[in-house]
Amino acid sequence: MPHDFNILTQDIKYLQGVGPNRAELLAKELSISTLGDLLSYYPYKYIDRSRIYKICDIDGNMPYVQLCGQILSFESMGEGAGKRLIAHFSDSTGVIDLIWFQGIKYAVKNYECRKSYIVFGKPGVFNGHLQIAHPEIEKAPESVRYEARTTGDLFEQTTATGTSSVNPNNPNLQDGHDTQPTFFKGLCPSYNTSEKMKRSGLTSSGMAKLTANLFKLLKEPLPETLPDYIIAKHGLMSYNDAVRNIHYPASPDLLRQAQLRLKFEELFYVQLNILRYAKDRQLRYRGILFNTIGDNFNTFYHSHLPFQLTEAQKRVIREIRADMKSGRQMNRLLQGDVGSGKTLVALMVSLIALDNNCQACIMAPTEILAEQHVETIRKFLGDMNIRVELLTGTIKGKKRQKILNDLLTGEIHILVGTHAVIEDEVVFHQLGLVVIDEQHRFGVAQRAKLWMKNSTPPHVLVMTATPIPRTLAMTLYGDLDVSIIDELPPGRKPIHTVHMYDSHRSKIYALMHRELQIGRQIYIVYPLIKETEKMDMKDLEAGYDEISAAFPAYKVSKVHGKMKPAEKDAEMQRFANHETHILVSTTVIEVGVNVPNASVMIIENTERFGLSQLHQLRGRVGRGADQSYCVLVSKVELSETTRKRIQIMVDSTDGFEIAEQDLKLRGPGDLEGTQQSGMAFDLKIANLARDGQILTIARNTAQEVIDSDPEERNQLNNILWNHLRELRKSNINWGAIS
Repeated sequence: MPHDFNILTQDIKYLQGVGPNRAELLAKELSISTLGDLLSYYPYKYIDRSRIYKICDIDGNMPYVQLCGQILSFESMGEGAGKRLIAHFSDSTGVIDLIWFQGIKYAVKNYECRKSYIVFGKPGVFNGHLQIAHPEIEKAPESVRYEARTTGDLFEQTTATGTSSVNPNNPNLQDGHDTQPTFFKGLCPSYNTSEKMKRSGLTSSGMAKLTANLFKLLKEPLPETLPDYIIAKHGLMSYNDAVRNIHYPASPDLLRQAQLRLKFEELFYVQLNILRYAKDRQLRYRGILFNTIGDNFNTFYHSHLPFQLTEAQKRVIREIRADMKSGRQMNRLLQGDVGSGKTLVALMVSLIALDNNCQACIMAPTEILAEQHVETIRKFLGDMNIRVELLTGTIKGKKRQKILNDLLTGEIHILVGTHAVIEDEVVFHQLGLVVIDEQHRFGVAQRAKLWMKNSTPPHVLVMTATPIPRTLAMTLYGDLDVSIIDELPPGRKPIHTVHMYDSHRSKIYALMHRELQIGRQIYIVYPLIKETEKMDMKDLEAGYDEISAAFPAYKVSKVHGKMKPAEKDAEMQRFANHETHILVSTTVIEVGVNVPNASVMIIENTERFGLSQLHQLRGRVGRGADQSYCVLVSKVELSETTRKRIQIMVDSTDGFEIAEQDLKLRGPGDLEGTQQSGMAFDLKIANLARDGQILTIARNTAQEVIDSDPEERNQLNNILWNHLRELRKSNINWGAIS
């Protein structure tokens, strides 16, 4: 095993500049425990420090600058909390004040007059004087020519044999020397650190010093982590050069090459793990063979279909049907916007399971959604001799026992329920199909419990109404085949979306009055339950009182997350039954009851919501044949990003287009449902919002490896499989993506 590989497994506390206390802090704040962890903690941005500015050329509006000169004198001003230290610094072209409000004792002790220093910081102007507050300061070596202070060029280093240019990148890349100070960089790395770390001296520059110390230890090239043929095929930089240039780039071009190499590698191994898992599951788990399309399916299709299927629904059913008769276990993701007809598809493929002497189970995230599924399915089936039952946590006693007994004997054909269906006491006669609705609300372990309820794992159909951008789907659900319903049922009218300000309240009320008078119902969503001092936002409690007073002839109900589940469900049911006319709510209705009669969705403080969430809330209306409206209400003062977000909602009703825009604006870690996946946070350098092209290439490459070396015996891939095994031992949340 290469020497440096062993070095990288060593405890971080032994690195110069760390020690036990800082090691504990690094582990707690950044999960950095070894030298290898530090090596893969990449900078998040770079500041150009290739140029030495003349003081006479700078002004207070410039970004960070680097100066070379001497401290002429010190001056202490103020008393107590207002005390500050000023150093008058000159490079012979002018004078600038260096100011410390904290760390004054350190500055007095460590910096001397008439010594040459490199100063780095952001210039400003106070009382007509140029100044830099809390600058970074390094001693300029004696070998640095003093003329460099006035040339504006890179330093030149005088040696015994003559003069040579000093490369501004990592000193360890220069002729084997490793003694240059940390400021000799062209592009200076910036590292994210926490407040606790900064208090212990582990600022961005402090982290840069630690990485510089680490590179001094690495005398040999870092071992390669990709096979030569993959590196050659994609023209990638070596791993050794990539890691060195990602921390201390020798040039902008080499930085781009390093980023490409490390992003590709990161995404490649994520995809390789996903595809390897999927391949292994295919080989290990044979699926129940569904050869028959029988009486149940045909009777429903010809006599009970409530409306003609869209072409998208037909296509999806064909894709699912092909999986079910393939002899392998189906694992398919069904994406479809709110109201696109996913439940009907789930029922029809459940009927295929029944035609092949198997049961089906549909799992929903909430009781009210499970109840809605049962009601919808029973309505679809009409007088067909198919028994559909509901199982939730609130069903107890004899009724529960009856369901469990009939499930075991096979008298129940379709079971719909919440997480209660995964409990050990729930045993099926022959479970052939599992449908998981809004699957991101269930953990991996929860879902897996359903797969274990049959000797041969059942086919799995995962459904979501949250449109998932392609790049995110390839990562979060990369082991699943994907089907998309991208067409609304006939007769549905697009929801008319408008943006209004708080000052337009009379117009909003006029719309509400008009819709209520013709018998429609209205949702109003608030970001808060109660008013807070910290947030100037509309709150549900005040909104409820205001709406009740403004619409005395109509019944108003309210729903929020702090209500007891039974109380909340009862209020939702009252609204569904048209017993109340206006439902004032928080986002708990995002996944909720189907109320075709509701025609208006009003979202207060729209600026507080993300695009995907706004789209989900809007999807609560527009479920009938009548025109529906979504009113996005905000304050007048909005950031540019928020205005863009709102305009996207006004312009588009396409959930997938909105999800793509949301990914670009907010990043993967903020999107609905992805937080619990772990995946968005495990990526150290790649960004799913920006690196879609790299992801596609990485996935295709990983698929080629799986196809050409399914048994992992090709010696050319030894590096690859060994590295994947090492990664799986790390703290990456691999389980969350499979």
